[in-house]
Amino acid sequence: MKDGLRRIGRPLVAGASAARVLARSGVVRPVRPDRLIGMALSFGRWGASPAAAYAAGAAMDPGRLAVVDERESVTFLDIDRRSTAVAHALRERGVYAGDAVALLARNSAAFVVAQVAISKLGADVLYLNTGFAGPQLGDVLLSENATAVVADEEFLPLLDEVAPDLPRIVAWSDAATADSVATLGAETAPELDPPGRDGRHIILTSGTTGRPKGAARSAPGALSGINELVALLEAIPYRGNGTTVLAAPAFHAWGLANLMLAMGLRSTVVMRRRFDPAATLEFVERHKADTLAAVPVMVQRILDLPDDERHRYDTSSLRVVALSGSALAPALASRFLDEYGDVLYSLYGSTEVSYVSVAGPRDLREAPGCAGRVVGGVTVRLVDDDGADVPPGETGRIFAASGLVFDGYTSGEDKSRLDGLTSTGDVGRFDGDGRLYVEGRDDDMIVSGGENVFPAEVEDCLHRHESVRDVAVVGADDERFGQALVAHVVLRSGASATPDDLRAHVKAQLANYKVPREIVFHDELPRNETGKVLKRDLR
Repeated sequence: MKDGLRRIGRPLVAGASAARVLARSGVVRPVRPDRLIGMALSFGRWGASPAAAYAAGAAMDPGRLAVVDERESVTFLDIDRRSTAVAHALRERGVYAGDAVALLARNSAAFVVAQVAISKLGADVLYLNTGFAGPQLGDVLLSENATAVVADEEFLPLLDEVAPDLPRIVAWSDAATADSVATLGAETAPELDPPGRDGRHIILTSGTTGRPKGAARSAPGALSGINELVALLEAIPYRGNGTTVLAAPAFHAWGLANLMLAMGLRSTVVMRRRFDPAATLEFVERHKADTLAAVPVMVQRILDLPDDERHRYDTSSLRVVALSGSALAPALASRFLDEYGDVLYSLYGSTEVSYVSVAGPRDLREAPGCAGRVVGGVTVRLVDDDGADVPPGETGRIFAASGLVFDGYTSGEDKSRLDGLTSTGDVGRFDGDGRLYVEGRDDDMIVSGGENVFPAEVEDCLHRHESVRDVAVVGADDERFGQALVAHVVLRSGASATPDDLRAHVKAQLANYKVPREIVFHDELPRNETGKVLKRDLR
């Protein structure tokens, strides 16, 4: 029993069960012998990298669409060839294996071509947040020792200010220029020699609690990669050779994960540079997409569309709506399931530990607000401040580990570790059915009158009020109680509620010390590019 409390997790699916998962998803299917050889040679040449995924896709199904954006549709073969030409251009700009190349671009085919080109050189891809201000951008480029940058045209003036001498290639541009991905990729270029090194993916933390840090992750080895793929496919029923509308930004861990997954499953990725709720539904209908990958605030915006506009689009092809990146409010999950059926899957994880748990439709209906069940192959511990394990039902700091190893921050710093497990930075609890509940950041706890309050519980309660569209709860200094709760609220269009109404709603469901002292109304809450609320701005 002690071990059951100490390490909570599920074994990886293996053997015949793993084969069934792969067959069900369409990953395993008959392949012509010559194309199978071509795929094997691709992985032998490029290792476990985006370059290998697209080269293998070009060998197996060269004419299959790989990426569709607002402007063009490109095949697996197109991306393989274009990326070789862009890789040569990067080499001419001084990029070699082991260097870091910054990618500052919105979702587009150019983003993917650039990513693959960088990996063909064995260089590291440094994914930059498109919402960075100048000083933040300059700081990251300097601290991460970027050798070159591939950036959308709109960001060039910003780069001129903070890194004017950094070699660059233009990703998306309104008109083709000599140094753009479109122009360079159209050239015929000789094959590159294998770099002898798999480039890393350096994803920046969200920076909601401080300066963004580069979190490096190596590409998994072949066997490990299959294990992790099976585990994820068991938890979320993605299908191979399908179509994914990628609404989540590809520079963020969740968007990148879905892009990489689509590479491996040889699925078509449909994307647009800026999220638009109606356009997203139109993409689903037009391309008969089976998967939508987004962050919670995006499905909130879809549900906020007028009923007649939302119901104009046929979304019956959707089998999976996969969400991550920020907390999914229980009321939002329930409403989406009622509107679109049992297609919703919410993944909990972090940049450092990758995925931890998944809440599927049944979990979200039976236990709204849960983070679901631990994914196969993941180990989780919940511990108190002294590092002692806490029993089910009690709150502890969340530590987790899987086969997707976090290499540490590029600055040399590291996340808190415990017996080989890495802190997610959150606190949570397990219920009696083995579902994980995430109650908030471990540094977000508010101590009011000697009582510990995690904002998530109060936020969930306010989300259930019929007039509330969005909410974030923070602590404020209080002479009497030390800290007091302040709720920042966005009301639904046309709805009305007073601060007293909302406080009475909370008081009817939670303890008195969890009732906000103050309610502040906003038109919108400040969020970053991936949908996380910037609580530091509210404080």
